[in-house]
Amino acid sequence: MFFQLTSKSLLYRKGSVLLTTVALSISMLVMFGVEHIRDQAKASFASSVSGVDLIVGARSGELNLLLYSVFRMGKPTNNMSWQSYLELSKDPSVSWSFPISLGDSHQGYKVLGTTTEYFKHFSYGTKQPLSFAHGNPFAGIFDIVIGAEIARKLNYQIGDQIILAHGIGRTSFTNHKDNPFRIVGILQATGTPVDQTLHVSLQGLEVLHLPTLARNKFSANTPLQHIKYHELQPKSVTAVMVSLKSRMKTFQFQRKINTAPHEPLMAILPGVALAQLWQTLTVAENTLQLVSALVIISTLFGLSAMLIASIRERRQEIQLLRILGASPFYIYWIIEAEALLITTISTAISLIFLTLGLVFSKTYLLTQYSLSVGVNILSIKTLYTLGILLFLTMLAAFPPSLIAFKEANLKK
Repeated sequence: MFFQLTSKSLLYRKGSVLLTTVALSISMLVMFGVEHIRDQAKASFASSVSGVDLIVGARSGELNLLLYSVFRMGKPTNNMSWQSYLELSKDPSVSWSFPISLGDSHQGYKVLGTTTEYFKHFSYGTKQPLSFAHGNPFAGIFDIVIGAEIARKLNYQIGDQIILAHGIGRTSFTNHKDNPFRIVGILQATGTPVDQTLHVSLQGLEVLHLPTLARNKFSANTPLQHIKYHELQPKSVTAVMVSLKSRMKTFQFQRKINTAPHEPLMAILPGVALAQLWQTLTVAENTLQLVSALVIISTLFGLSAMLIASIRERRQEIQLLRILGASPFYIYWIIEAEALLITTISTAISLIFLTLGLVFSKTYLLTQYSLSVGVNILSIKTLYTLGILLFLTMLAAFPPSLIAFKEANLKK
């Protein structure tokens, strides 16, 4: 009887109730959408590299090493020697490792020199391996594999030739025009910096920096396996990704690298460094939460104003309820129930539309913005937020409910 009376009362005033429901639904859609995308961005950020126990590079700052090795941001202060990489990779505790070398670019996108082990072992998210949308890993000295975002934005396809530039800026005055690279592979979108990276062999990078006469010895069709080991051996690399046979030895191996006497090196745990980096972004994170909260609060004020305005039109209804034996407290809770019902309906509408929006935009967000977003928006946090919303709704409905309570007392 109580909820039947409440629903019929709302239907009687369907015009104003509909507008309030739409406004509240939009506000909740914004709030839940911002919170979900923020959480997903954080998760995507934290899963930019997976399965790597340690990142090793020249001694500098932990965040600096993380930024340029994983996110291709900033510049390495120094490189580590090739000899150190060889010694590290041969350590009995190491399961696998691969080097990365940075320093060149193409139209502002970073070029990463590495080995074919990169495509076998690098993973992201929940240990998802890299996969190819088209083509294969590089096999020739002037082969190149590009990320999904580069292929989309620059409209590159398999077989296209591109020219690399020295340096990591968008504008470079030193282009390697004599030795263009041929695209042999395009990676699937990952939602990580891999989408914005060009991958070449370490030998390919070495060739670019040889004198002209020495460089002319190698052609685009030269397979990597036909190159003698000493001919294009790098002198140094930017960093090394390492996976250990036993994670129990992670801290022991890290200490061994950090205290190595022959070269000042540093090993960092990616997960720990990522958590430190995210902490530096808490100001932006808190700002988003504040904006979402203000949007909801302003809409709840509108709900309160709508209910207050309706009390004046419902004096006869209140008088009739009193004649039928309804107490002032009964009428008070009718108004509260109306507000809670509007909020519940608005929440359901916003969650349905948000889910549908995520389902249809998931691929678009991944390909256009390199953002991997899950479509499951129901979580403990969502239920907790909904509880707070219902509590705030009761507070917003308190003034009109109190006015109705007083009106009921006058109709004795």
